[in-house]
Amino acid sequence: MTTEHSGSGDAARSMELLWGTGERPSRGPKPGLTLDRIVTAAVAVADAEGIGAVSMRRVATELGVGTMSLYRYVPGKGELLDLMLDKIAEFGADAFPGPEAGWRAVLENVARRAWQLHHRHPWLLQVDQTRPLLGPNSVEVLEHTIRGMSGLTLPDPEKIRLLMIVEGYVAGAARTRLSSATAEKRTGITEDEWWKIQGPFLVRAMESGRYPHLAGLSEDTFAFDEDYDGDGLFELGLGRLLDGCAAYIEKRGG
Repeated sequence: MTTEHSGSGDAARSMELLWGTGERPSRGPKPGLTLDRIVTAAVAVADAEGIGAVSMRRVATELGVGTMSLYRYVPGKGELLDLMLDKIAEFGADAFPGPEAGWRAVLENVARRAWQLHHRHPWLLQVDQTRPLLGPNSVEVLEHTIRGMSGLTLPDPEKIRLLMIVEGYVAGAARTRLSSATAEKRTGITEDEWWKIQGPFLVRAMESGRYPHLAGLSEDTFAFDEDYDGDGLFELGLGRLLDGCAAYIEKRGG
Protein backbone atom coordinates (compact mmCIF):
# COMPACT_ATOMS: atom_id res chain seq x y z
CA MET A 1 0.00 0.00 0.00
CA THR A 2 1.32 3.44 -0.92
CA THR A 3 1.93 5.57 2.15
CA GLU A 4 4.41 8.17 0.91
CA HIS A 5 4.95 10.28 -2.21
CA SER A 6 8.16 11.51 -3.76
CA GLY A 7 8.25 15.27 -4.08
CA SER A 8 5.85 15.67 -1.14
CA GLY A 9 8.03 18.34 0.45
CA ASP A 10 9.48 21.48 -1.08
CA ALA A 11 10.54 20.14 -4.49
CA ALA A 12 12.86 23.06 -5.21
CA ARG A 13 14.61 22.62 -1.86
CA SER A 14 14.92 18.87 -2.44
CA MET A 15 16.62 19.52 -5.78
CA GLU A 16 19.03 21.96 -4.14
CA LEU A 17 19.95 19.35 -1.57
CA LEU A 18 20.23 16.56 -4.14
CA TRP A 19 22.55 18.55 -6.39
CA GLY A 20 24.42 20.38 -3.64
CA THR A 21 23.46 23.87 -4.76
CA GLY A 22 21.69 25.02 -1.60
CA GLU A 23 23.14 26.73 1.47
CA ARG A 24 25.07 24.48 3.81
CA PRO A 25 25.06 24.89 7.60
CA SER A 26 27.85 27.25 8.62
CA ARG A 27 28.58 25.08 11.62
CA GLY A 28 27.14 21.80 12.79
CA PRO A 29 25.74 21.26 16.28
CA LYS A 30 27.77 18.05 16.53
CA PRO A 31 31.10 17.24 14.84
CA GLY A 32 30.72 14.69 12.06
CA LEU A 33 27.01 15.25 11.41
CA THR A 34 26.47 15.54 7.65
CA LEU A 35 23.56 15.36 5.25
CA ASP A 36 24.84 12.01 3.96
CA ARG A 37 24.95 10.56 7.50
CA ILE A 38 21.38 11.69 8.06
CA VAL A 39 20.15 10.12 4.83
CA THR A 40 22.07 6.88 5.47
CA ALA A 41 20.53 6.60 8.94
CA ALA A 42 17.04 7.22 7.54
CA VAL A 43 17.51 4.46 4.94
CA ALA A 44 18.65 2.06 7.68
CA VAL A 45 15.52 2.77 9.73
CA ALA A 46 13.27 2.27 6.70
CA ASP A 47 15.03 -0.99 5.77
CA ALA A 48 14.60 -2.37 9.28
CA GLU A 49 11.09 -1.17 10.14
CA GLY A 50 9.42 0.29 7.06
CA ILE A 51 9.03 3.81 5.78
CA GLY A 52 6.37 4.56 8.39
CA ALA A 53 9.02 4.37 11.10
CA VAL A 54 11.05 7.18 9.55
CA SER A 55 10.65 10.54 11.21
CA MET A 56 13.00 13.40 11.96
CA ARG A 57 12.85 12.52 15.66
CA ARG A 58 13.63 8.84 15.03
CA VAL A 59 16.55 9.57 12.72
CA ALA A 60 17.95 12.06 15.22
CA THR A 61 17.74 9.40 17.93
CA GLU A 62 19.65 6.96 15.71
CA LEU A 63 22.37 9.57 15.24
CA GLY A 64 22.46 10.56 18.90
CA VAL A 65 21.59 14.21 18.29
CA GLY A 66 18.66 16.48 19.03
CA THR A 67 15.83 16.55 16.52
CA MET A 68 16.33 20.25 15.82
CA SER A 69 19.90 19.52 14.73
CA LEU A 70 18.58 17.72 11.63
CA TYR A 71 16.58 20.73 10.49
CA ARG A 72 19.84 22.58 9.88
CA TYR A 73 20.47 20.10 7.06
CA VAL A 74 17.05 19.06 5.72
CA PRO A 75 13.67 20.82 6.09
CA GLY A 76 11.55 17.76 6.87
CA LYS A 77 10.57 14.19 6.08
CA GLY A 78 9.33 15.00 2.57
CA GLU A 79 12.70 16.30 1.44
CA LEU A 80 14.47 13.54 3.40
CA LEU A 81 12.50 10.92 1.47
CA ASP A 82 13.63 12.43 -1.84
CA LEU A 83 17.24 12.16 -0.68
CA MET A 84 16.68 8.56 0.47
CA LEU A 85 15.32 7.54 -2.94
CA ASP A 86 18.35 8.93 -4.71
CA LYS A 87 20.70 7.42 -2.14
CA ILE A 88 19.55 3.86 -2.73
CA ALA A 89 19.83 4.34 -6.52
CA GLU A 90 23.60 4.58 -6.20
CA PHE A 91 25.51 2.04 -8.32
CA GLY A 92 29.08 1.81 -9.54
CA ALA A 93 29.68 2.36 -13.26
CA ASP A 94 30.92 -1.23 -13.62
CA ALA A 95 27.39 -2.46 -12.81
CA PHE A 96 26.19 -1.44 -16.28
CA PRO A 97 26.80 -3.26 -19.59
CA GLY A 98 27.87 -1.13 -22.53
CA PRO A 99 26.21 -0.91 -25.95
CA GLU A 100 28.37 -3.77 -27.24
CA ALA A 101 26.38 -6.12 -24.97
CA GLY A 102 23.17 -5.41 -26.89
CA TRP A 103 19.88 -3.87 -25.84
CA ARG A 104 18.53 -7.09 -24.31
CA ALA A 105 21.46 -7.47 -21.93
CA VAL A 106 21.03 -3.83 -20.93
CA LEU A 107 17.31 -4.21 -20.13
CA GLU A 108 17.97 -7.49 -18.30
CA ASN A 109 20.49 -5.61 -16.19
CA VAL A 110 17.97 -2.85 -15.52
CA ALA A 111 15.35 -5.39 -14.46
CA ARG A 112 17.61 -7.43 -12.20
CA ARG A 113 19.07 -4.39 -10.50
CA ALA A 114 15.55 -3.07 -9.84
CA TRP A 115 14.47 -6.51 -8.57
CA GLN A 116 17.39 -6.59 -6.13
CA LEU A 117 16.75 -2.99 -5.11
CA HIS A 118 13.16 -3.76 -4.12
CA HIS A 119 14.29 -6.73 -2.05
CA ARG A 120 17.01 -4.73 -0.28
CA HIS A 121 14.59 -1.88 0.39
CA PRO A 122 11.02 -3.29 0.58
CA TRP A 123 9.68 0.09 1.69
CA LEU A 124 10.26 1.31 -1.87
CA LEU A 125 6.92 -0.26 -2.82
CA GLN A 126 5.18 2.07 -0.37
CA VAL A 127 6.41 5.18 -2.17
CA ASP A 128 4.48 6.66 -5.08
CA GLN A 129 7.08 7.97 -7.53
CA THR A 130 4.67 9.19 -10.19
CA ARG A 131 6.51 12.50 -9.96
CA PRO A 132 10.12 11.53 -9.28
CA LEU A 133 12.79 14.04 -8.38
CA LEU A 134 15.94 13.11 -10.27
CA GLY A 135 19.12 13.46 -8.26
CA PRO A 136 22.72 12.64 -9.24
CA ASN A 137 22.50 8.89 -8.61
CA SER A 138 19.21 8.50 -10.47
CA VAL A 139 20.51 10.50 -13.42
CA GLU A 140 23.74 8.48 -13.42
CA VAL A 141 21.76 5.23 -13.65
CA LEU A 142 19.68 6.64 -16.50
CA GLU A 143 22.81 7.86 -18.30
CA HIS A 144 24.46 4.43 -18.22
CA THR A 145 21.22 2.75 -19.27
CA ILE A 146 20.66 5.03 -22.25
CA ARG A 147 24.32 4.63 -23.21
CA GLY A 148 23.81 0.87 -23.21
CA MET A 149 20.78 1.23 -25.48
CA SER A 150 22.56 3.59 -27.89
CA GLY A 151 23.00 0.86 -30.50
CA LEU A 152 19.24 0.32 -30.71
CA THR A 153 17.96 2.14 -33.78
CA LEU A 154 14.61 3.21 -32.37
CA PRO A 155 13.43 6.78 -31.80
CA ASP A 156 14.50 8.01 -28.36
CA PRO A 157 10.91 8.20 -26.99
CA GLU A 158 10.44 4.50 -27.82
CA LYS A 159 13.61 3.57 -25.96
CA ILE A 160 12.27 5.30 -22.86
CA ARG A 161 8.92 3.54 -23.23
CA LEU A 162 10.62 0.13 -23.37
CA LEU A 163 12.52 1.07 -20.23
CA MET A 164 9.30 2.10 -18.49
CA ILE A 165 7.60 -1.17 -19.49
CA VAL A 166 10.44 -3.22 -17.97
CA GLU A 167 10.51 -1.16 -14.77
CA GLY A 168 6.72 -1.48 -14.45
CA TYR A 169 6.96 -5.27 -14.77
CA VAL A 170 9.62 -5.43 -12.05
CA ALA A 171 7.62 -3.29 -9.64
CA GLY A 172 4.54 -5.48 -10.10
CA ALA A 173 6.50 -8.72 -9.69
CA ALA A 174 8.29 -7.38 -6.62
CA ARG A 175 5.02 -6.27 -5.03
CA THR A 176 3.53 -9.75 -5.48
CA ARG A 177 6.66 -11.49 -4.16
CA LEU A 178 7.17 -9.26 -1.14
CA SER A 179 3.48 -9.12 -0.24
CA SER A 180 3.39 -12.92 -0.23
CA ALA A 181 6.50 -13.05 1.94
CA THR A 182 4.99 -10.73 4.57
CA ALA A 183 1.44 -12.17 4.55
CA GLU A 184 2.18 -14.87 7.15
CA LYS A 185 3.74 -12.35 9.52
CA ARG A 186 0.86 -9.93 9.02
CA THR A 187 -1.96 -12.47 9.42
CA GLY A 188 -0.43 -15.26 11.52
CA ILE A 189 -1.68 -17.75 8.92
CA THR A 190 0.72 -19.84 6.84
CA GLU A 191 0.32 -20.28 3.09
CA ASP A 192 -0.85 -23.90 3.55
CA GLU A 193 -3.35 -22.90 6.23
CA TRP A 194 -4.68 -20.14 3.99
CA TRP A 195 -5.55 -22.56 1.20
CA LYS A 196 -6.89 -25.21 3.59
CA ILE A 197 -9.47 -22.68 4.79
CA GLN A 198 -10.71 -22.25 1.22
CA GLY A 199 -10.28 -25.87 0.19
CA PRO A 200 -13.73 -27.33 1.06
CA PHE A 201 -15.54 -24.42 -0.58
CA LEU A 202 -13.51 -24.62 -3.76
CA VAL A 203 -13.92 -28.40 -4.00
CA ARG A 204 -17.71 -28.03 -3.85
CA ALA A 205 -17.55 -25.25 -6.44
CA MET A 206 -15.52 -27.42 -8.85
CA GLU A 207 -17.87 -30.39 -8.31
CA SER A 208 -20.93 -28.26 -9.05
CA GLY A 209 -20.26 -28.31 -12.80
CA ARG A 210 -20.40 -24.53 -13.05
CA TYR A 211 -16.68 -24.17 -13.71
CA PRO A 212 -15.77 -26.99 -16.14
CA HIS A 213 -12.57 -25.42 -17.47
CA LEU A 214 -11.17 -24.78 -14.01
CA ALA A 215 -12.25 -28.21 -12.81
CA GLY A 216 -10.48 -29.77 -15.79
CA LEU A 217 -7.07 -28.35 -14.91
CA SER A 218 -4.41 -30.86 -13.85
CA GLU A 219 -3.82 -31.29 -10.12
CA ASP A 220 -0.33 -29.80 -10.30
CA THR A 221 -1.43 -26.63 -12.11
CA PHE A 222 -0.82 -24.36 -9.13
CA ALA A 223 1.99 -26.37 -7.56
CA PHE A 224 4.97 -24.13 -8.34
CA ASP A 225 8.28 -25.95 -8.00
CA GLU A 226 11.62 -24.34 -7.20
CA ASP A 227 12.20 -23.43 -10.84
CA TYR A 228 9.12 -21.21 -10.92
CA ASP A 229 8.95 -19.90 -7.38
CA GLY A 230 10.19 -16.43 -6.53
CA ASP A 231 13.22 -15.58 -8.66
CA GLY A 232 12.40 -18.31 -11.17
CA LEU A 233 8.95 -16.91 -11.86
CA PHE A 234 10.44 -13.42 -12.15
CA GLU A 235 13.00 -14.63 -14.69
CA LEU A 236 10.32 -16.48 -16.67
CA GLY A 237 8.22 -13.32 -16.93
CA LEU A 238 11.22 -11.16 -17.74
CA GLY A 239 12.27 -13.47 -20.55
CA ARG A 240 8.82 -13.45 -22.13
CA LEU A 241 8.55 -9.69 -21.76
CA LEU A 242 11.87 -9.16 -23.53
CA ASP A 243 10.81 -11.63 -26.23
CA GLY A 244 7.87 -9.32 -26.83
CA CYS A 245 10.19 -6.31 -26.91
CA ALA A 246 12.37 -8.13 -29.47
CA ALA A 247 9.37 -8.74 -31.71
CA TYR A 248 8.37 -5.09 -31.43
CA ILE A 249 11.93 -3.90 -32.19
CA GLU A 250 12.12 -6.17 -35.21
CA LYS A 251 8.81 -4.88 -36.47
CA ARG A 252 10.04 -1.32 -36.06
CA GLY A 253 13.25 -2.12 -37.90
CA GLY A 254 15.41 -1.60 -34.81
